Amino acid sequence: MRRESGQARTSLLLTATLAIVCCALWGSAFGFVKLGYELWGIASDSPAQQVLFAGLRFCLAGVFVLVGTSVVRRKPLLPTRADLAPVVLLAISQTTLQYAPFYIGLAHASGTNSSLVQGSSAFVQILLATLVFRQESLTSRKLLGCVLGVGGVALVTLREGGALGTWSLMGEGLVFASVVADSVAACLTRRFGVEGDVFLLTGWQFVCGGAVLMIIGLGTGGRIETWSPAALGVLAYLGALSAVAFSVWAWLLKYNPVSRVAIYRFFIPLCGVMFSVAFLGEAVPVAQMPALVASLVLIVAGTVLVNTE
Repeated sequence: MRRESGQARTSLLLTATLAIVCCALWGSAFGFVKLGYELWGIASDSPAQQVLFAGLRFCLAGVFVLVGTSVVRRKPLLPTRADLAPVVLLAISQTTLQYAPFYIGLAHASGTNSSLVQGSSAFVQILLATLVFRQESLTSRKLLGCVLGVGGVALVTLREGGALGTWSLMGEGLVFASVVADSVAACLTRRFGVEGDVFLLTGWQFVCGGAVLMIIGLGTGGRIETWSPAALGVLAYLGALSAVAFSVWAWLLKYNPVSRVAIYRFFIPLCGVMFSVAFLGEAVPVAQMPALVASLVLIVAGTVLVNTE
């Protein structure tokens, strides 16, 4: 059943501001995950350690959401029986099935290919919301907006002129599987969040999904033996950014159609580049600036098309 019309929505300015903040946080995560691997002594060829690290990150994110919301509301954020099924479904799709294949696939795929596959997430979310979950209508403006967004992501990820290289099931295939899981989770968040408490759902699904990732990591031989203040600080930042970004994103999905929010995900690779330039000291050659500007123009144009129907 389509529920696109007749529901309260957040204003376009508020939606854009909060969505881009979330994308900026997610864009910064790539650099901090790499830094976390160095500080925690996690080998690039050890998926078990990487999955264990992801489990720690998302369990901590769930604790941040639950404790923070409980303090603000002055009562513990405890799930009811009606919340159990949504929490389990979101934990499986948004945390376990998204990040287990993502971290494994990332070890077998090039950075360029992974960024391109990840950049398709907005397109996949809109297709699932319209064609599978039937939560809204698929229009030519949405399709064109997605095409422009994918083009913008391609310009960002291919700005150095590198070849796409070979694609593999264990590499790009698993990364795409994580994109599908994330897209399913977005549609489920929209469905459950309309009537439910998105902060409760986000917090508990992080705790449950993160715990499953930790069990998988430990069960496959993953161990983390390096503990330092800097390493703990990076883990705390990753947990905090996940807590904030996913909670705000779930709140936006509660009041808006999936397409109106998902289209902003095209900004994530662009935000990642800007973060690397601003905070990690990575310079962008002058010759690549036109491609980045063109990427921004395409992504903004696609976003405007989807949000001004």
